[in-house]
Amino acid sequence: MGTPQAGSHRMEAFSDGVLAVIITIMVLELKPPMGPGLAALLPLWPTALSYAVSYLFIAIIWMNHHHLLRFVRHATPALLWLNFAHLFAVSLLPFATNWMADTRLSAASVSLYAGLFVAVNLLYLAFEREVIRHADARQFPVATQRLARRRSIITVSTFSLAMVVAIILPWLGFGLICGSLLLYLRPEAPVHGITA
Repeated sequence: MGTPQAGSHRMEAFSDGVLAVIITIMVLELKPPMGPGLAALLPLWPTALSYAVSYLFIAIIWMNHHHLLRFVRHATPALLWLNFAHLFAVSLLPFATNWMADTRLSAASVSLYAGLFVAVNLLYLAFEREVIRHADARQFPVATQRLARRRSIITVSTFSLAMVVAIILPWLGFGLICGSLLLYLRPEAPVHGITA
């Protein structure tokens, strides 16, 4: 019994490390302004905005990932590979964030950014489904699963719409991305009285 749990703890520790490195890479991309006054900060608004949204996205990923891993008894090979695939998509976030900031939220960069959100979301859903498949059914009642599925359909659809809309109206596409993130601020609570 100790070995399977150790496997899930190692997966969680590895995932935490990868997310920490991703945040570090994004921070290292932040460059100070050229001028000495506060006015020199104004041209950096695309960088600040892109960084803030990406940081929020990573925080949401970490919270939801942490919430799900509480229900993992042992890390199956399928779960490990899905976790690696999910982290791979997340690891592209600094690139997409930096391109969006450098191009001042250009149509192509926002569209790619939205597309990355679609990929991360779909891989997370596959990961979530694998966790639920192996978890105690009492921890994921039908109502909770239905809520998660509904939320997933809405967010994947909105991110996909943002990807298309951004080609013509990048700001609207970016706004759709930000709005969708609000749906993931709170992971579903486990069944009352049941702890992982």
